[in-house]
Amino acid sequence: YGTLLAGEPNHRVLAGARLENARTQPAFELRDLGPFPGLVSGGAHAVAGEVYEVDEATLATLDRLEGHPRFYRRTRIALEDGAAVETYLLAPEQVEGRPVIASGNWRSRRKETAA
Repeated sequence: YGTLLAGEPNHRVLAGARLENARTQPAFELRDLGPFPGLVSGGAHAVAGEVYEVDEATLATLDRLEGHPRFYRRTRIALEDGAAVETYLLAPEQVEGRPVIASGNWRSRRKETAA
């Protein structure tokens, strides 16, 4: 949903992994933390993203990149279609006061803040 998306700065970590577009159930909030987003549960938005099937080595690299479990916490969530996947969530207090990306789409954040 953020810097790991295709074309974004950290996507290189997912090179070679199989991609599927996805959308969460409308139970989250995406916050703009400047250079990266933060996803928190308990909101009312569906968040657009990508799902990748990764091996254990790639998952370990992702955990290091995301600071799991000290910063982000890798958590199982449900997608719009009912599939269960793992993603990285922040606690609500970590994003307090940061702008909400109401569209749920990290790529459209600049348009939202400019409007």
